[in-house]
Amino acid sequence: MRKPVLYKTKLHMHGVENKLRCATSSSSSSSTGASDCLKLRVKVGKRWKEYAGLGNWEGLLDPLDDNLRNEILRYGQFVDAAYKSFDFDPSSPTYATCLHSKASLLESSGLPSTGYRVSKHLRATSGICLPRWLPNTPSFSTNSSWIGYVAVSQDKHEISRLGRRDVVIALRGTATCLEWLENLRATLTMLPGEEGGAMVESGFLSLYSSGTESCPSLKEMVREEIGRILQSYGEEPLSLTITGHSLGAALATLAAYDIKEYFKTSAPMVTVMSFGGPRVGNRKFRQRLEEQGTKVLRIVNSEDVITKLPGFVVNNNNNNNNNVEEGGGRLRWIQKCVEETEWAYSEVGRELRLSSRDSPHLNRINVATCHHLNTYLHLVDGFVSSTCPFRATARRMFP
Repeated sequence: MRKPVLYKTKLHMHGVENKLRCATSSSSSSSTGASDCLKLRVKVGKRWKEYAGLGNWEGLLDPLDDNLRNEILRYGQFVDAAYKSFDFDPSSPTYATCLHSKASLLESSGLPSTGYRVSKHLRATSGICLPRWLPNTPSFSTNSSWIGYVAVSQDKHEISRLGRRDVVIALRGTATCLEWLENLRATLTMLPGEEGGAMVESGFLSLYSSGTESCPSLKEMVREEIGRILQSYGEEPLSLTITGHSLGAALATLAAYDIKEYFKTSAPMVTVMSFGGPRVGNRKFRQRLEEQGTKVLRIVNSEDVITKLPGFVVNNNNNNNNNVEEGGGRLRWIQKCVEETEWAYSEVGRELRLSSRDSPHLNRINVATCHHLNTYLHLVDGFVSSTCPFRATARRMFP
Protein backbone atom coordinates (compact mmCIF):
# COMPACT_ATOMS: atom_id res chain seq x y z
CA MET A 1 0.00 0.00 0.00
CA ARG A 2 2.98 2.31 0.39
CA LYS A 3 4.05 2.31 -3.26
CA PRO A 4 1.18 4.53 -4.53
CA VAL A 5 1.99 7.08 -1.80
CA LEU A 6 5.67 7.16 -2.77
CA TYR A 7 4.73 7.40 -6.42
CA LYS A 8 2.43 10.38 -5.73
CA THR A 9 5.17 11.99 -3.66
CA LYS A 10 7.64 11.65 -6.55
CA LEU A 11 5.13 13.13 -8.96
CA HIS A 12 4.54 16.03 -6.59
CA MET A 13 8.26 16.64 -6.19
CA HIS A 14 8.71 16.45 -9.97
CA GLY A 15 6.04 19.11 -10.36
CA VAL A 16 7.70 21.32 -7.76
CA GLU A 17 11.07 20.91 -9.50
CA ASN A 18 9.52 21.93 -12.83
CA LYS A 19 8.02 25.07 -11.29
CA LEU A 20 11.32 25.97 -9.67
CA ARG A 21 13.14 25.37 -12.96
CA CYS A 22 10.70 27.62 -14.84
CA ALA A 23 11.05 30.38 -12.27
CA THR A 24 14.85 30.07 -12.11
CA SER A 25 15.16 30.13 -15.88
CA SER A 26 13.02 33.25 -16.15
CA SER A 27 14.90 35.16 -13.45
CA SER A 28 18.36 34.10 -14.58
CA SER A 29 17.70 35.08 -18.16
CA SER A 30 16.45 38.52 -17.16
CA SER A 31 19.59 39.17 -15.13
CA THR A 32 21.89 38.37 -18.04
CA GLY A 33 20.46 40.68 -20.65
CA ALA A 34 18.51 38.20 -22.81
CA SER A 35 21.23 35.56 -22.66
CA ASP A 36 23.38 36.83 -25.46
CA CYS A 37 25.37 33.72 -26.33
CA LEU A 38 28.36 35.74 -27.45
CA LYS A 39 28.62 37.24 -23.98
CA LEU A 40 27.54 34.19 -21.99
CA ARG A 41 30.40 31.85 -22.80
CA VAL A 42 30.07 29.24 -20.10
CA LYS A 43 33.03 26.91 -19.80
CA VAL A 44 32.15 23.59 -21.48
CA GLY A 45 35.46 21.95 -20.59
CA LYS A 46 35.34 18.25 -19.77
CA ARG A 47 31.63 18.01 -20.66
CA TRP A 48 32.17 18.91 -24.30
CA LYS A 49 31.46 15.40 -25.60
CA GLU A 50 28.19 15.37 -23.71
CA TYR A 51 27.11 18.61 -25.40
CA ALA A 52 28.35 17.26 -28.75
CA GLY A 53 25.94 14.33 -28.43
CA LEU A 54 28.03 11.45 -27.13
CA GLY A 55 25.06 10.40 -24.95
CA ASN A 56 22.52 11.44 -27.62
CA TRP A 57 21.69 14.51 -25.51
CA GLU A 58 19.82 12.44 -22.94
CA GLY A 59 18.51 14.68 -20.15
CA LEU A 60 19.62 17.86 -21.95
CA LEU A 61 16.71 18.64 -24.28
CA ASP A 62 13.58 18.73 -22.11
CA PRO A 63 14.20 20.81 -20.08
CA LEU A 64 16.77 22.43 -22.34
CA ASP A 65 20.16 22.65 -20.65
CA ASP A 66 21.30 26.30 -20.58
CA ASN A 67 24.85 25.46 -21.69
CA LEU A 68 23.50 23.44 -24.61
CA ARG A 69 21.16 26.30 -25.49
CA ASN A 70 24.09 28.69 -25.71
CA GLU A 71 26.06 26.25 -27.86
CA ILE A 72 23.11 25.77 -30.25
CA LEU A 73 22.69 29.54 -30.57
CA ARG A 74 26.43 29.96 -31.13
CA TYR A 75 26.44 27.49 -34.02
CA GLY A 76 23.27 29.08 -35.39
CA GLN A 77 25.10 32.40 -35.58
CA PHE A 78 27.81 30.76 -37.69
CA VAL A 79 25.06 29.82 -40.16
CA ASP A 80 23.67 33.35 -40.00
CA ALA A 81 27.13 34.62 -40.97
CA ALA A 82 26.97 32.41 -44.08
CA TYR A 83 23.70 34.07 -45.10
CA LYS A 84 25.02 37.57 -44.42
CA SER A 85 28.16 36.90 -46.46
CA PHE A 86 26.32 35.69 -49.58
CA ASP A 87 25.63 38.06 -52.51
CA PHE A 88 21.92 37.53 -53.28
CA ASP A 89 21.71 40.23 -55.99
CA PRO A 90 21.48 38.68 -59.51
CA SER A 91 22.40 42.04 -61.06
CA SER A 92 25.64 42.21 -59.10
CA PRO A 93 28.91 41.19 -60.81
CA THR A 94 29.70 39.16 -57.68
CA TYR A 95 26.33 37.37 -57.59
CA ALA A 96 26.37 33.97 -55.80
CA THR A 97 29.85 34.58 -54.34
CA CYS A 98 31.05 35.50 -50.86
CA LEU A 99 31.12 39.22 -50.12
CA HIS A 100 34.06 38.92 -47.72
CA SER A 101 37.54 37.48 -47.58
CA LYS A 102 38.34 34.63 -45.23
CA ALA A 103 40.12 36.99 -42.87
CA SER A 104 37.17 39.39 -42.54
CA LEU A 105 34.13 37.13 -42.99
CA LEU A 106 33.17 36.58 -39.36
CA GLU A 107 33.81 40.15 -38.23
CA SER A 108 32.01 41.61 -41.25
CA SER A 109 29.02 39.35 -40.51
CA GLY A 110 28.66 40.55 -36.94
CA LEU A 111 30.80 37.93 -35.18
CA PRO A 112 33.99 39.80 -34.25
CA SER A 113 35.13 37.78 -31.22
CA THR A 114 34.42 34.12 -31.84
CA GLY A 115 37.97 32.84 -31.38
CA TYR A 116 37.60 31.08 -34.77
CA ARG A 117 39.38 31.75 -38.05
CA VAL A 118 37.88 30.92 -41.47
CA SER A 119 40.17 28.50 -43.28
CA LYS A 120 38.25 27.74 -46.48
CA HIS A 121 35.38 28.96 -48.65
CA LEU A 122 32.98 26.27 -49.87
CA ARG A 123 30.97 26.09 -53.09
CA ALA A 124 28.15 23.82 -54.23
CA THR A 125 27.54 22.93 -57.87
CA SER A 126 24.26 21.84 -59.44
CA GLY A 127 24.28 18.81 -61.70
CA ILE A 128 21.19 19.97 -63.62
CA CYS A 129 21.59 20.67 -67.35
CA LEU A 130 19.04 23.29 -68.32
CA PRO A 131 17.54 23.50 -71.84
CA ARG A 132 19.09 26.08 -74.14
CA TRP A 133 15.84 27.99 -74.64
CA LEU A 134 15.87 29.26 -71.06
CA PRO A 135 17.06 32.88 -70.64
CA ASN A 136 20.81 33.22 -70.12
CA THR A 137 20.53 35.20 -66.90
CA PRO A 138 22.71 34.88 -63.79
CA SER A 139 19.76 33.32 -61.92
CA PHE A 140 19.71 30.37 -64.31
CA SER A 141 23.25 30.25 -65.69
CA THR A 142 25.09 30.21 -62.33
CA ASN A 143 25.46 26.50 -61.61
CA SER A 144 28.15 26.87 -58.94
CA SER A 145 27.67 29.18 -55.94
CA TRP A 146 29.28 29.95 -52.60
CA ILE A 147 27.45 27.96 -49.89
CA GLY A 148 29.48 28.34 -46.72
CA TYR A 149 32.84 28.05 -45.05
CA VAL A 150 35.11 26.09 -42.72
CA ALA A 151 36.35 27.77 -39.54
CA VAL A 152 38.80 26.50 -36.90
CA SER A 153 39.05 27.67 -33.30
CA GLN A 154 42.43 29.35 -32.84
CA ASP A 155 42.12 31.46 -29.68
CA LYS A 156 43.71 29.60 -26.74
CA HIS A 157 41.07 30.91 -24.30
CA GLU A 158 38.23 29.68 -26.54
CA ILE A 159 39.92 26.30 -26.97
CA SER A 160 40.22 26.06 -23.19
CA ARG A 161 36.57 27.00 -22.72
CA LEU A 162 35.44 24.42 -25.27
CA GLY A 163 37.70 21.69 -23.90
CA ARG A 164 39.08 20.94 -27.37
CA ARG A 165 39.87 22.53 -30.73
CA ASP A 166 36.60 22.81 -32.65
CA VAL A 167 36.17 22.85 -36.43
CA VAL A 168 32.95 24.35 -37.79
CA ILE A 169 31.44 23.85 -41.23
CA ALA A 170 28.59 26.36 -41.69
CA LEU A 171 26.22 26.07 -44.67
CA ARG A 172 23.46 28.43 -45.79
CA GLY A 173 20.07 27.47 -47.21
CA THR A 174 18.66 27.64 -50.75
CA ALA A 175 19.43 30.85 -52.63
CA THR A 176 19.74 30.25 -56.41
CA CYS A 177 17.29 28.99 -59.03
CA LEU A 178 19.29 25.82 -59.68
CA GLU A 179 19.38 25.07 -55.96
CA TRP A 180 15.59 25.35 -55.88
CA LEU A 181 15.35 22.98 -58.82
CA GLU A 182 17.64 20.50 -57.07
CA ASN A 183 15.36 20.65 -54.03
CA LEU A 184 12.50 19.43 -56.22
CA ARG A 185 14.40 16.26 -57.19
CA ALA A 186 12.89 14.59 -54.18
CA THR A 187 13.16 10.90 -55.11
CA LEU A 188 15.69 8.75 -53.29
CA THR A 189 18.84 7.51 -54.99
CA MET A 190 21.54 5.08 -53.91
CA LEU A 191 24.66 6.50 -52.30
CA PRO A 192 27.75 5.79 -54.46
CA GLY A 193 29.66 2.77 -53.18
CA GLU A 194 26.99 1.94 -50.62
CA GLU A 195 25.92 -1.69 -50.82
CA GLY A 196 23.64 -1.75 -47.77
CA GLY A 197 20.68 -0.03 -49.38
CA ALA A 198 21.30 3.47 -47.98
CA MET A 199 19.57 6.08 -50.16
CA VAL A 200 19.38 9.88 -50.05
CA GLU A 201 17.49 12.64 -51.80
CA SER A 202 18.66 12.99 -55.42
CA GLY A 203 18.94 16.78 -55.47
CA PHE A 204 20.90 17.03 -52.23
CA LEU A 205 23.34 14.38 -53.41
CA SER A 206 23.75 16.22 -56.72
CA LEU A 207 24.64 19.49 -54.98
CA TYR A 208 27.09 17.72 -52.69
CA SER A 209 28.89 15.60 -55.29
CA SER A 210 28.67 17.55 -58.59
CA GLY A 211 31.65 19.53 -59.86
CA THR A 212 33.11 21.08 -62.99
CA GLU A 213 36.59 21.37 -64.50
CA SER A 214 37.00 24.80 -62.95
CA CYS A 215 35.22 24.13 -59.65
CA PRO A 216 35.59 20.94 -57.60
CA SER A 217 32.55 19.48 -55.89
CA LEU A 218 31.54 20.39 -52.35
CA LYS A 219 32.48 16.84 -51.37
CA GLU A 220 36.01 17.24 -52.73
CA MET A 221 36.49 20.60 -51.02
CA VAL A 222 35.28 19.28 -47.66
CA ARG A 223 37.47 16.19 -47.85
CA GLU A 224 40.53 18.22 -48.82
CA GLU A 225 40.11 20.75 -46.01
CA ILE A 226 39.28 18.21 -43.30
CA GLY A 227 42.30 16.15 -44.38
CA ARG A 228 44.52 19.22 -44.06
CA ILE A 229 43.09 20.02 -40.61
CA LEU A 230 43.62 16.46 -39.40
CA GLN A 231 47.26 16.66 -40.46
CA SER A 232 47.69 19.94 -38.58
CA TYR A 233 45.76 19.21 -35.39
CA GLY A 234 45.08 15.47 -35.38
CA GLU A 235 47.22 14.84 -32.30
CA GLU A 236 45.13 17.06 -30.02
CA PRO A 237 41.47 16.84 -28.85
CA LEU A 238 39.44 17.77 -31.90
CA SER A 239 35.76 17.97 -32.83
CA LEU A 240 33.92 18.67 -36.07
CA THR A 241 30.57 20.47 -35.86
CA ILE A 242 28.67 20.78 -39.13
CA THR A 243 25.78 23.21 -38.95
CA GLY A 244 23.30 24.43 -41.52
CA HIS A 245 19.80 25.73 -42.13
CA SER A 246 17.27 24.29 -44.60
CA LEU A 247 19.23 23.03 -47.64
CA GLY A 248 22.40 23.65 -45.61
CA ALA A 249 21.11 21.28 -42.91
CA ALA A 250 20.59 18.53 -45.49
CA LEU A 251 24.08 19.07 -46.95
CA ALA A 252 25.51 19.10 -43.40
CA THR A 253 24.06 15.62 -42.82
CA LEU A 254 25.53 14.34 -46.10
CA ALA A 255 28.91 15.90 -45.29
CA ALA A 256 28.94 14.26 -41.85
CA TYR A 257 28.20 10.86 -43.36
CA ASP A 258 30.86 11.32 -46.05
CA ILE A 259 33.57 12.46 -43.62
CA LYS A 260 33.04 9.45 -41.37
CA GLU A 261 33.06 7.11 -44.36
CA TYR A 262 36.10 8.66 -46.03
CA PHE A 263 38.36 9.21 -43.02
CA LYS A 264 37.18 6.13 -41.08
CA THR A 265 38.86 5.85 -37.66
CA SER A 266 40.98 8.97 -38.17
CA ALA A 267 37.85 11.15 -38.28
CA PRO A 268 37.20 13.23 -35.15
CA MET A 269 33.88 13.26 -33.33
CA VAL A 270 31.35 14.57 -35.87
CA THR A 271 28.19 16.40 -34.79
CA VAL A 272 25.46 17.94 -36.95
CA MET A 273 23.44 20.93 -35.68
CA SER A 274 20.51 21.07 -38.09
CA PHE A 275 18.11 24.05 -38.20
CA GLY A 276 14.86 23.56 -40.13
CA GLY A 277 16.31 20.75 -42.22
CA PRO A 278 14.28 18.64 -44.66
CA ARG A 279 14.43 14.84 -44.64
CA VAL A 280 17.59 13.49 -46.22
CA GLY A 281 17.53 9.71 -46.60
CA ASN A 282 15.83 6.39 -45.96
CA ARG A 283 15.91 4.08 -42.95
CA LYS A 284 19.11 2.37 -44.11
CA PHE A 285 20.82 5.76 -44.33
CA ARG A 286 19.75 6.54 -40.78
CA GLN A 287 21.14 3.19 -39.63
CA ARG A 288 24.48 3.90 -41.34
CA LEU A 289 24.76 7.23 -39.51
CA GLU A 290 24.10 5.47 -36.22
CA GLU A 291 26.66 2.76 -36.98
CA GLN A 292 29.26 5.44 -37.76
CA GLY A 293 28.64 7.19 -34.47
CA THR A 294 27.64 10.40 -36.26
CA LYS A 295 25.56 12.58 -33.93
CA VAL A 296 22.71 14.65 -35.36
CA LEU A 297 20.60 17.17 -33.42
CA ARG A 298 17.64 18.36 -35.47
CA ILE A 299 16.09 21.62 -34.27
CA VAL A 300 12.53 21.52 -35.64
CA ASN A 301 9.70 24.05 -35.62
CA SER A 302 6.36 22.20 -35.57
CA GLU A 303 4.86 24.88 -37.84
CA ASP A 304 7.68 24.64 -40.40
CA VAL A 305 6.46 22.68 -43.42
CA ILE A 306 9.99 22.20 -44.80
CA THR A 307 10.81 19.80 -41.96
CA LYS A 308 7.92 17.59 -43.12
CA LEU A 309 9.35 17.19 -46.62
CA PRO A 310 10.19 15.42 -48.87
CA GLY A 311 8.31 12.13 -49.14
CA PHE A 312 6.81 10.41 -46.12
CA VAL A 313 8.22 8.64 -43.07
CA VAL A 314 8.01 4.86 -42.78
CA ASN A 315 9.01 2.78 -39.73
CA ASN A 316 11.00 5.53 -38.07
CA ASN A 317 11.23 3.47 -34.87
CA ASN A 318 13.59 0.52 -34.75
CA ASN A 319 11.18 -1.24 -32.36
CA ASN A 320 8.40 -1.31 -34.93
CA ASN A 321 9.72 -4.57 -36.38
CA ASN A 322 8.08 -6.47 -33.51
CA ASN A 323 4.72 -4.92 -34.32
CA VAL A 324 5.16 -5.81 -37.97
CA GLU A 325 5.86 -9.43 -37.12
CA GLU A 326 2.74 -9.54 -34.94
CA GLY A 327 0.72 -8.14 -37.84
CA GLY A 328 1.43 -11.14 -40.02
CA GLY A 329 2.86 -11.65 -43.47
CA ARG A 330 0.58 -9.18 -45.24
CA LEU A 331 1.74 -6.26 -43.09
CA ARG A 332 5.38 -7.26 -43.55
CA TRP A 333 4.86 -7.40 -47.31
CA ILE A 334 3.20 -3.96 -47.39
CA GLN A 335 5.98 -2.41 -45.32
CA LYS A 336 8.67 -3.96 -47.51
CA CYS A 337 6.99 -2.66 -50.67
CA VAL A 338 6.66 0.85 -49.24
CA GLU A 339 10.25 0.98 -47.99
CA GLU A 340 11.54 0.03 -51.42
CA THR A 341 9.85 3.03 -53.05
CA GLU A 342 11.72 6.23 -53.85
CA TRP A 343 9.65 8.28 -51.41
CA ALA A 344 10.06 6.46 -48.06
CA TYR A 345 12.23 8.64 -45.83
CA SER A 346 13.35 8.34 -42.21
CA GLU A 347 14.15 11.02 -39.64
CA VAL A 348 17.74 10.95 -38.35
CA GLY A 349 19.30 11.72 -34.98
CA ARG A 350 17.63 13.38 -32.00
CA GLU A 351 15.00 16.08 -32.26
CA LEU A 352 14.55 19.32 -30.33
CA ARG A 353 10.95 20.21 -31.16
CA LEU A 354 9.89 23.84 -30.85
CA SER A 355 6.78 25.76 -31.90
CA SER A 356 6.16 29.25 -33.21
CA ARG A 357 2.84 29.22 -31.34
CA ASP A 358 4.68 29.14 -28.01
CA SER A 359 6.26 32.54 -28.55
CA PRO A 360 4.16 35.57 -27.56
CA HIS A 361 6.29 37.68 -29.91
CA LEU A 362 5.50 35.87 -33.17
CA ASN A 363 2.31 37.39 -34.55
CA ARG A 364 2.83 36.24 -38.14
CA ILE A 365 2.75 32.46 -38.38
CA ASN A 366 3.24 31.70 -42.07
CA VAL A 367 5.42 29.41 -44.17
CA ALA A 368 8.24 31.92 -44.64
CA THR A 369 8.39 33.17 -41.04
CA CYS A 370 8.20 29.69 -39.51
CA HIS A 371 11.15 28.52 -41.62
CA HIS A 372 13.38 31.57 -41.18
CA LEU A 373 16.66 30.98 -39.33
CA ASN A 374 16.03 33.99 -37.06
CA THR A 375 12.75 32.42 -35.95
CA TYR A 376 14.62 29.25 -35.02
CA LEU A 377 17.19 31.17 -32.98
CA HIS A 378 14.41 33.05 -31.20
CA LEU A 379 12.58 29.81 -30.36
CA VAL A 380 15.74 28.13 -29.07
CA ASP A 381 16.45 31.15 -26.87
CA GLY A 382 12.93 31.12 -25.45
CA PHE A 383 12.33 27.39 -24.95
CA VAL A 384 12.65 26.09 -21.37
CA SER A 385 10.77 22.78 -21.43
CA SER A 386 7.55 21.23 -22.70
CA THR A 387 5.90 22.12 -19.37
CA CYS A 388 7.27 25.65 -18.87
CA PRO A 389 6.14 28.89 -20.52
CA PHE A 390 8.25 30.66 -23.14
CA ARG A 391 10.96 32.88 -21.64
CA ALA A 392 9.79 36.51 -21.74
CA THR A 393 13.37 37.70 -22.17
CA ALA A 394 14.07 35.70 -25.34
CA ARG A 395 15.80 37.77 -27.98
CA ARG A 396 13.49 38.92 -30.78
CA MET A 397 15.48 37.95 -33.85
CA PHE A 398 12.79 38.14 -36.54
CA PRO A 399 12.94 38.19 -40.34
